[in-house]
Amino acid sequence: MRAALFTAVDAPLTVTDVELLPPGPHDVVVRITASGVCHSDLSIIGGYAPRPVPSVLGHEGAGVVEEIGAAVTSLRPGDRVIGAFIPVCGGCWWCHRGEAHLCAQQSAVGKVPRFRTAGGEEGTAMAGLGTFAEAMTVAETSLVRVHTDLADEQLALIGCGYTTGVGAVLNTAGVTAGATMAVLGCGGVGQAVLQGGRIAGAARIIAIDPVAAKRDQALKLGATDTVDPTAVDPVEAVRELTGGLGVDYAFEVTGVPTVVAQAFAMARRGGTAVAVGMPRLDSQLTLSPFELFSSEKRLQGSWYGSAQVRRDFPCLIALVEAGRLDIAASVSHHMDLDDVNAALDLLQAGEAIRTILTMEASPCSS
Repeated sequence: MRAALFTAVDAPLTVTDVELLPPGPHDVVVRITASGVCHSDLSIIGGYAPRPVPSVLGHEGAGVVEEIGAAVTSLRPGDRVIGAFIPVCGGCWWCHRGEAHLCAQQSAVGKVPRFRTAGGEEGTAMAGLGTFAEAMTVAETSLVRVHTDLADEQLALIGCGYTTGVGAVLNTAGVTAGATMAVLGCGGVGQAVLQGGRIAGAARIIAIDPVAAKRDQALKLGATDTVDPTAVDPVEAVRELTGGLGVDYAFEVTGVPTVVAQAFAMARRGGTAVAVGMPRLDSQLTLSPFELFSSEKRLQGSWYGSAQVRRDFPCLIALVEAGRLDIAASVSHHMDLDDVNAALDLLQAGEAIRTILTMEASPCSS
């Protein structure tokens, strides 16, 4: 089986043959059909989010079940599945409270050895998935079976980007009809946030991004206004567009502390700023506690769109099938697994919204 291995910080991934380790009783072997390339993968390569080596990266994918462990009950060979960035164990304190996106098993699944290199070294998979590969061995709790004719590339993006983005609007923030909102960063997840706002009935959606192509795409997907943050002060621009008030909801989708601060600043008194983007592990944020106190603003984190994946994956599929959510519009490039480093370079340069890697069918045991 071929996979793209992370072997060192700031080094290209190595596409090579590896051997899948046998699945345990609660594991499932999935043939990957499509994988998205996400900024979180760049964060690991850049050392912003430490990960042991060797490791298969990729956490946004879909595929077909090929083999199941002896204790697996919810899946069968031939099922179409989406990998969930966060597992749902169903038994921990958070799962019992309806907060499965905070499942206690999310760290453990990424530490399980899943493959062996030609040199005999065992390695793990990002988020317990590892979708930059022809196949993955994954815990049953990290998969959601789906019944749909949607293309594999659209299902893949539900696995992370669209669940994170739409979920941040509908689940985390609870945007209400007629609200005003701003989106700071209009890449793959930002475009999903925009569409989430449109679905929620936001009256004004302001798209903020330095890349003209992303601003143009935002207008097609539901933005009512755009702002180039390299040409004007985005905070002042948003206030001007909202009669000096600021927006009801500001979504930061970059993970950059200064942009988080801008989102907080452009939220109105009593408004909400939502941090959606993945920051560096060592980054720090500076805000005025007096403004937080006196304006009664809220600064809210959003982890995986506060999603309940067994509810939300089918919901997102239904929205696509009904023509209310356009996932295909976010796919800017298609590449093969061998081109994974070129896909990452495009993302780093801001030239891609979402690149889809498609895999050739191959036996999962090799």
